[in-house]
Amino acid sequence: MKKFKYSHNNKKAKILFFLLGLSIITFGCKKALDLNPITELTDAAEWKTPNDFKLGANAFYTYERTYKNAWFDYPTDPSNQEPHSDCRSDIIVLTAALNPFSNGKNTILQTDATYSGDYAHIHNINYMLAKAAAYADPASIKQYVAEAKFFRAYVYFDLLQVYGGVPLISTTLTTTSPELYAPRNTRDEIADFIISDLNAAIPDLPLQSNIASADLGRVSQGAAQGFLSRVALYEGTWQEFRGNTSRATQLLTVAQAAANSVITSAQYSLFEPSALGDSAQKYMFILENQKSNPANITKSANNEYILANRYDQTVRQINLNISHSAFADGLTPTRKFVNMYLCADGLPVDKSPLFQGYGTMNSEFINRDNRMRYNLMPAGGNYWSNAKYRIDWNGDAADLAHAAFLNFLPTFNDGYQNQKWASERNVPDNQEGYDYPVIRYAEILLNYAEATFELNGSISDADLDKSLNLVRLRVNKNMPKLSNELAAANGLDMRTEIRRERTIEFYLEGFRIDDLKRWKTAETEMPMDIQGVQWTGTQFQTTWPGASSIPKDPTGVLIFETGRAWAQKDYLLPLPQQELTLNPKLTQNPGW
Repeated sequence: MKKFKYSHNNKKAKILFFLLGLSIITFGCKKALDLNPITELTDAAEWKTPNDFKLGANAFYTYERTYKNAWFDYPTDPSNQEPHSDCRSDIIVLTAALNPFSNGKNTILQTDATYSGDYAHIHNINYMLAKAAAYADPASIKQYVAEAKFFRAYVYFDLLQVYGGVPLISTTLTTTSPELYAPRNTRDEIADFIISDLNAAIPDLPLQSNIASADLGRVSQGAAQGFLSRVALYEGTWQEFRGNTSRATQLLTVAQAAANSVITSAQYSLFEPSALGDSAQKYMFILENQKSNPANITKSANNEYILANRYDQTVRQINLNISHSAFADGLTPTRKFVNMYLCADGLPVDKSPLFQGYGTMNSEFINRDNRMRYNLMPAGGNYWSNAKYRIDWNGDAADLAHAAFLNFLPTFNDGYQNQKWASERNVPDNQEGYDYPVIRYAEILLNYAEATFELNGSISDADLDKSLNLVRLRVNKNMPKLSNELAAANGLDMRTEIRRERTIEFYLEGFRIDDLKRWKTAETEMPMDIQGVQWTGTQFQTTWPGASSIPKDPTGVLIFETGRAWAQKDYLLPLPQQELTLNPKLTQNPGW
């Protein structure tokens, strides 16, 4: 059972840290923290100074999630599958290639790069921790030990989300170690180990404000606390909706306290510069140090990203076709997702008198949450991307002459189009340099709100104002706050509204399918038909005659996939067959 990529020769263990040329870009200055590849650290020559451990810890930053994990997915390629991709959920559909993980038609893989890759990462981390345990001056390397424990927790959480209980390996192994043939640990044991690693790491990590400019991008105390809130909320709700109330209460208490620690630290804030107005959230996601927004705001203004996978056009390009993959016909939001956006009065479309219906191509975008028009592409708008880019950012004749779309006509795919993650500046494909938010402050606020509600079965207006309403009103200054009075007066379910906010806010950030799993609602949500726009009896019927051949429901809504399924076994992916063959003590996940 190959779980690592280290070789051993004459008792000298060679650490294969694959850094892929990583550099972490500092905010607010041109200097970069150069994390050069370490091809070999040998016992004889290395692990002698604190800087050796710092360089060793640098390798672990390549384990962070990025754009590829959030919304790329290649179901036919076992080495290129993304289990957290929004394409595996109910809010995105690739109309040209339906996703078998989304519709319940996936099978057991012979090999699985997620499983083997995660264990390779764990081995690398355990190796450094073993060297740290033997180091003569532990105080001088405690930050890097804490970083290692953070990333070990980070990787084990990935395994927990995807497979449930897995073998727990916390020491360095050789090819003859009996642990290679050990049975799976329980889900509780893995979750407790993750929480233990995070709690051990937090005291030895610096506050964000104490990180030197040359080290910006390293894990902070707030990042570890924020990640602890994510882990405990995930596992707490997983247990809650499977009937384990006492375990859920314990974990949700941890989630609430961890999120509150980040909030009260006052180290982070939502990105909402007044110069960008309600477009702030759109430009946060494509923020570069080159001019990337109308106000020429750069990355130094962004205090929302608590931990980011950091890129730069000069030093470390994203090297994925981000803008072209995301813009217009690259990703297709579903009707279910589009209908989740509230109206400007804070009410859902089925309750709000402000909702304008579906009669025209643009009517459903009127009087809605501003995130809708900045994430999606309303008909009639003018849009730019990296190939057809902004000239002067004034929206004047020069800009318009170079737009990708003027008076946009959304008559393709399912009728809904995406613009989130698409650059508006002149940059070649694959060379964008905006950062990927591994953990951002908006998540912490929403984690706090959800954990508080699930703990108590209710949430006070004060706690809503402290958390969820900050996110909701960031680009909706005139929208009423979510309050208990608003909910009661309009028959709103508070849990539904908290979950709605999370789904809207983290669209295309790789949260949705995992959220449905932990809430145990995937069995309800995932079998629903994948739908597009209302076609029959609307402006689409005359402007998009080609859609006449697309199947429709009785009301004339386009249907792009029907007959979807979700079995109980689908809440966890199966372990790869190769691992079961190599280790007879491993058992397969239920139903597989």
